[in-house]
Formats: sequence, C-alpha cells, structure tokens
Amino acid sequence: MKTMLATLALVGAILAIGPATALAKTEVMVGGELMYPSKDIIDNAVHSADHTTLVAAVKAAGLVETLKGKGPFTVFAPTNDAFENLPSGTVESLLKPENKPMLAKVLTYHVVSGKLSTVDLRKMIKAGGGQAMLKTVSGGALWIMLNGESNVVIKDEAGNVAHISTYDVNQSNGVIHVIDRVALPK
Repeated sequence: MKTMLATLALVGAILAIGPATALAKTEVMVGGELMYPSKDIIDNAVHSADHTTLVAAVKAAGLVETLKGKGPFTVFAPTNDAFENLPSGTVESLLKPENKPMLAKVLTYHVVSGKLSTVDLRKMIKAGGGQAMLKTVSGGALWIMLNGESNVVIKDEAGNVAHISTYDVNQSNGVIHVIDRVALPK
C-alpha cells in the first residue's frame, strides 16, 4: 500500500509540474537538440548545432570509436564559439592530417575517465579545500574550482579558465559538461 501511495504521489507531482519539466530532469537541450541519456556521447553530440567543430575535430582525430566506447567518460565539451575564440588559424591547423597527434592530445585533454556529475565535482572541490585536480585521458591535468557559490569552472595547464554553461548532460557512456573555452595542455 505504501509503495502504491508513493507511486501515486510521484505521478501527481509530475502532473503538477508538467511533463516538459519532468522530461527536463533526464533529457537536456544542447545546441537546440535533446540529448538522450540512452545514447552515447557521439550519437548525441552529432545533433548539437553548438558542437559541429568539436564533432569534426573528433572525427579528424580518429576518436569516434573511443567516445562511442563503454567508458564511462566525463567530457568537457567546448562549443563552436570556444573554438572560434582560439587564435586565427589554430583550428584549421589542428585539422590538418599531419597534426592529428596534436589534435588528439587537445581533444583527449577534455576527457576524464569516469562519470563525474556536478555533485561529484563539487564534492571533490570541497574535499580539496577549494580546488581539485583532474587527470585527463591525455595525461594532463585540469583544475576545478567554484566561481562564486555554485558555478564550477575549469582551469587548464595554460592558466585559462573555462566556465561550464550546461551541466550533467547524461549519456549512456558518461556525462558531458558544456564549456565556453577550449582547454589547452602545455
């Protein structure tokens, strides 16, 4: 009886807040498209109008199969605007076949093994006394900290700070956090 009452209360709560709000709890809009937790990182990213440069770079670097893999991965995904804010010619240069190793290094610098939600990131920051270091798949380091009371920011090895604009975009093989700057390794 208690289980039935709890189920009815949950259904009532969903009806009260509306199905669109209930949907937003599991599916997030990124680049004008819904991101489905049942799809992998690549299958979702290819539909985001805000990540066409990132997707092209992942393809050029030969990382599609890796990011379609089991994971789990945490991806800090720079937007098209973030790539456009790099010095002139940088993206074009990185996309050249002869620069594939450097492109792969830059892209895997945005990936951390494991699935780290915003809650996880905040716990790590608190445990680290205000900041925490993340080891990236490329072997580099990113530092996370709070900007104000609740906004997580990421500092790269070059000292640049990226802000997370969309948190916790859950995927079948990890999570994406959308960032406003391309992180650069040393």
